[in-house]
Amino acid sequence: MDEHFAPGNFLGLPDSEGSADVIIAPIPYELTSSYGQGSARGPAACIEASAQVELYDDLLAKELPAGKVIRTVQAWNGEGATLQEQLNEIAEYSSVQYQTGAFPLFLGGEHGILPGILRGCPEKVTIIQIDAHADLRDELGGERYSHACAIARSLDEGALAVYQVGIRAYCKQELELIETDERINSTFAKDILDPVNGTKNWLDWLRVIEGIDGPVHLTIDIDGLDAALVPATGTPVPGGLTFWHVIQTIESVFASCDVISADVNEIVPQEGSPLTQFTAAMIATKIVAAHIANMR
Repeated sequence: MDEHFAPGNFLGLPDSEGSADVIIAPIPYELTSSYGQGSARGPAACIEASAQVELYDDLLAKELPAGKVIRTVQAWNGEGATLQEQLNEIAEYSSVQYQTGAFPLFLGGEHGILPGILRGCPEKVTIIQIDAHADLRDELGGERYSHACAIARSLDEGALAVYQVGIRAYCKQELELIETDERINSTFAKDILDPVNGTKNWLDWLRVIEGIDGPVHLTIDIDGLDAALVPATGTPVPGGLTFWHVIQTIESVFASCDVISADVNEIVPQEGSPLTQFTAAMIATKIVAAHIANMR
C-alpha cells in the first residue's frame, strides 16, 4: 500500500497543506427515512469505497488530485433536539464550507439534507437534480421536511428553479406541480429510455441544462440510477438512468454552468454488497474531476 494512503480521506488522498480547492463534507443525517434505513452510514461508506476508485480521470487526462487540494473535513455532527434544529445545524455547517472559497461536495445522508445545505449557501441557486423521485410532496407522514419534500421545501426557501432527470416515481399532487409550476422542469426516465425517441430526448435534456444561467447546485439522489446499479438505497426504483447518463450530465453541467456546490445522497450500505457505495464514489469522483477540469 502507498505509504501516503489515508483511508479516512476521500480517494485515500493524503492530507495536504494550503487552501483547499475542493472540500468533501460528510453529512450523516437521517431523520425521515420512510423505507430502507441506514443512510446515516452512507457518507462513511462512500469515502471508504472511494479508496478503491482509480485516480486517473479521462476528462482531466491525468490523475487526481491533479495538482489541487482535495480536503475531507470533519463530518457534521447534529446535536439538535428537533428536525428543524438539525437542519439549521446543517446550514451552519454548509455555510462554513462555502466560506472557505473551495468547492463543497456534500455526502449524505438522506435527501432531506438539501434544504439545510441551501440555507447555508450565500447565493440563490438553480437546482439540477438526478433522482427517481420528484421530491415535490408537500408532506409525507405529516412531516413537511421529509426527504420526499426536499425539492418542494428548497423552492419554498428561495431556490430559483429545478431541472430534474430520471424521474419515475411521483404522486398525483407532484405531477400537477410539474405540469403547472414554471420553476419545475422534469425529464422522465421513461422518455430517456424510450427505444424510439430516447436519444433525441436525452439530447434535449443536455441542451436544456446547458442553457441555465446563474449559480447551480447539483443534487444527486443515488436512486436516480437504475436499481440494478444501486440496490442499496432508501427507495430503489427499477427503470432508471445508466451510469453513463449520470456521468454525461455531470460533465455537461460543469462545462456549461456555474456549479457552486453539489451533493450525493441516499446511500444505504449493505454488508457484503459494495456496489452501491462504489458507484456513488465513482460519481462523486467525477464531480470533483469535472469541477477541477473547469476551474477558472
